[in-house]
Amino acid sequence: MAIPRRGLQYIRTLSGRVRKATLPHEAYLRISHIEMEKARKTQESEKARQMMADISARLQEIEVEKDGLLQALGERDVKPPKGNSRPLEKGGGFKIKY
Repeated sequence: MAIPRRGLQYIRTLSGRVRKATLPHEAYLRISHIEMEKARKTQESEKARQMMADISARLQEIEVEKDGLLQALGERDVKPPKGNSRPLEKGGGFKIKY
């Protein structure tokens, strides 16, 4: 009975068993990528918070201006003109394009 010949594919190695986390340079590279992503996301979060604060402040300004205009109309007691008043059409409103 002859012994079967074996080639290079039968040599056992540890190359498939090494995890990327166990290689120090790969772990440090991954840590640096994670830190850069964290910095970007933190910056995006701060910009979003600032935008929300700006929107909230503008909404308050709008309410103050609206109240001032309504008070000015109330002081003058201006009556709306009679005649030629028609009901509003459905489907109107603001059309906003981005």
